[in-house]
Amino acid sequence: MTVLDYHTYEKPPAAGQPVVFAFHGTGGNEMQFAELIVQILPGAGIVSPRGDVSEHGALRFFRRTGEGVYDMDDLAARTEKMAAFIEKKKAEWPGHPVYGLGYSNGANILASVLMQRPDLFDRAALLHPLIPWAPDDNAGLKGREILITAGEHDPICPLPLTERLSGFFERQGARLQTSIHPGGHEIRQTELQALGAFLSR
Repeated sequence: MTVLDYHTYEKPPAAGQPVVFAFHGTGGNEMQFAELIVQILPGAGIVSPRGDVSEHGALRFFRRTGEGVYDMDDLAARTEKMAAFIEKKKAEWPGHPVYGLGYSNGANILASVLMQRPDLFDRAALLHPLIPWAPDDNAGLKGREILITAGEHDPICPLPLTERLSGFFERQGARLQTSIHPGGHEIRQTELQALGAFLSR
């Protein structure tokens, strides 16, 4: 795998503004969060790669064999690839804060990168992540700002696994915030409000 083969939407940051790496959910594309980021942070840069795995035509960032059953070897390889991509793109805008935003499958690849390379991000927002494995401790997560959002009745990302992930980040000493709504896998207005506050404060 190379670091150059993502189809990517990019917008350069204004002076002093952050760069937001955005990762779409299964079936989305690189434009899924572009308008939302502009609404929250008009001057921010955007780097949004398109997932390079096709699941029956739906774009994803890594392979799986069933709902919540990941191809862990593929995830490891694509996490390494994505980390290298982020590092390369980050170097193009030295001195700018770097934020991450991902939803569902995009939140999962972002979380996987974050767990391996917390130095790449100043803040990371994970919307409806599903991390079914037990991550290794990483002292580099201490002090990192992380937002996790979820639905109490999400059939794809069960709340107990979300709570377990939150507990992991808390044990690492991350500065964690959560926003839980009473629904399912959909993104609700309360999440968007929490996300806006998290990215713009």
